[in-house]
Amino acid sequence: MTTTLPSPDETAPEDTTRKKSAPDRASDRAPAAGAESAPTGGSASAVDAPARSGTSEPGTPVPEAPLPAPGTPDPAPAAARTALARAAAKSVAARRRTEPRPVVRFRSSRPDLIVCFGLLAVIVLVQGWNITGFPALSDDEGTYLSQAWAVQQGEGLAHYTYWYDHPPLGWMQIAALTYLPAQIWPESMNVATMRPAMLLISAISSVLVYVLARRLFLPRWAAALAMAAFGLSPLSVYFQRELFLDNIAVMWMLLAFCLAASPSRHLWHQFAAGLAGAVAVLSKETMLLVLPALLITLWTHSHRETRKFVVTGAITSCALIGLSYPLYALLNNELFASPDHVSLFAGIEYQLSRPGSGFILDAGSGSHKTFQAWLYYDPILPLAGVAAAVLLLLVFRWSVTARAIGGPALAVAILTLMAFRPDGYLPAMYVIQALPFLALVLAGAAASIVHMVLHRRRTDDPDSDSGEPAAVPAGRFRKRLGPRHLVVAVLTGLAVGTVVPSWVEGNRDALTEDANRHYRAAAAWFETEIDDPANTRVLVDDALWLDLVHDGYTPGTGVFWFYKADLDPAVMKTIPRGWRDIDYIVSSVTVRRDAPTLPTTAAALANSTVVEVFGTGDDRIEIRRVNGGTAAVDEPRAGGGR
Repeated sequence: MTTTLPSPDETAPEDTTRKKSAPDRASDRAPAAGAESAPTGGSASAVDAPARSGTSEPGTPVPEAPLPAPGTPDPAPAAARTALARAAAKSVAARRRTEPRPVVRFRSSRPDLIVCFGLLAVIVLVQGWNITGFPALSDDEGTYLSQAWAVQQGEGLAHYTYWYDHPPLGWMQIAALTYLPAQIWPESMNVATMRPAMLLISAISSVLVYVLARRLFLPRWAAALAMAAFGLSPLSVYFQRELFLDNIAVMWMLLAFCLAASPSRHLWHQFAAGLAGAVAVLSKETMLLVLPALLITLWTHSHRETRKFVVTGAITSCALIGLSYPLYALLNNELFASPDHVSLFAGIEYQLSRPGSGFILDAGSGSHKTFQAWLYYDPILPLAGVAAAVLLLLVFRWSVTARAIGGPALAVAILTLMAFRPDGYLPAMYVIQALPFLALVLAGAAASIVHMVLHRRRTDDPDSDSGEPAAVPAGRFRKRLGPRHLVVAVLTGLAVGTVVPSWVEGNRDALTEDANRHYRAAAAWFETEIDDPANTRVLVDDALWLDLVHDGYTPGTGVFWFYKADLDPAVMKTIPRGWRDIDYIVSSVTVRRDAPTLPTTAAALANSTVVEVFGTGDDRIEIRRVNGGTAAVDEPRAGGGR
């Protein structure tokens, strides 16, 4: 079931100076004698185009030129017939630009529901398969889940001192997602076990991508392409499984875009788009970069009469919700920096002054390594998506599809430019916020190309420079459909033959590899080998922090997040002798990478002995007994691999 709405290009205003009388309207409805009927659902041909002759005053009907009878040679010269064909083509093109465009009502469209939820079942199956085994647990996941645990326990906004590094709304939502499982099975509150909660976020985001694609006037197959690219790309399977704030922020931003492009154009939809955009920013502050693209979508898909009011209201609602964060800091007397307490301004200053990871095209930089890691899993979606965004922005003035999907294209452009800063900081999860927009612009570019191949009508006049396709008789147009469909079939085959094998190979590890067995083995060792966990002090990364808390180690003062031993004054007071007050340190890839900048962690590693090793190479996990500590184990075990 579909309904129609004016296109984003705005319906042309009615010309009130030209009113037709009833006889004139009746003559317009009746075809001229001997004229061919236009094909149903198509545009009028050249012989159906009205020919105007002479001039008249406003309000005076303009007489129509009589059409020649069938079989009678046309007395008009060839130049006049060419001019008539050009005028007819321009009239058809102008009418198409001002006609209402069909908009799908998703809830009442059975084909859309079947396609969307069929794809959703595949996406959930692929992303959910082996979700606890791959990818390897990360320290960021552990940090966000530990902070969510602190919220659930009523301990505050973080498991240590909250210092405004990120807005807390993101992990508050993780706390809500994991609340019921944590109440039923408290020991399950660890990173690997709670990853399935992200399937709900991924499923909602995938459906929103499909809905947004249809609201941006993409055909059904293109919307399915966008949804499949977003949900099945190896980059998506890798990152959307993880407990990252970016995934939650993307869901809210997609909801904001769907509301901004609502076919109903209710004011509350567009105001709610601003609210959803604010929630996205408060879930992960880097979503600020996408807000200009959201405003473009609001502007493009709103009525001309209410456009300024809509944009003003959306900006106001977004700002009011966003200001709740600095208001919270102000009420806690933590807005401005001070040596006596944490502050919002200090947190912002830290984020803006983080050491850069180098230029993304510099082979020796950290940004380049991150970029290569993205391309290792999927070179197709990032590169083809950026190319599609550039193409759509270049043809923005002439392409209806480019104008409709201009918001996502602008989002890709902004995020790409930020990634190419000469000395910016580029984290691995940065690509998450670009994934839905890359998928949308790629599908939009594909739809434009297919439409151009199938429906572009060629002019019969080789000298035509009107820039508009001339009308072609229906029979001749049908004869050209065969080769054009063959071209589309060949292009589709090439795309499928390139993408499917690449994605199957890219998702192979995600479906088969167990990258977290070493973490499970380390957690099991601390559960069974330490006799008095309550009085044992262990330095770990946050991926293991909650596991040890559930095993009886004292949170905060018994099991330490290794960063806090050097950076949190409250924690440093509990270990006045520094590394000598630590009994064990768990050496993971994260701890070894960041230890050179953390004196206590570096000293604990240098003054410790290996007790147990799980795994080999860079991914190994070492349990090390600190020399001089009061470890609960009498004799160290022989170091061996498992």
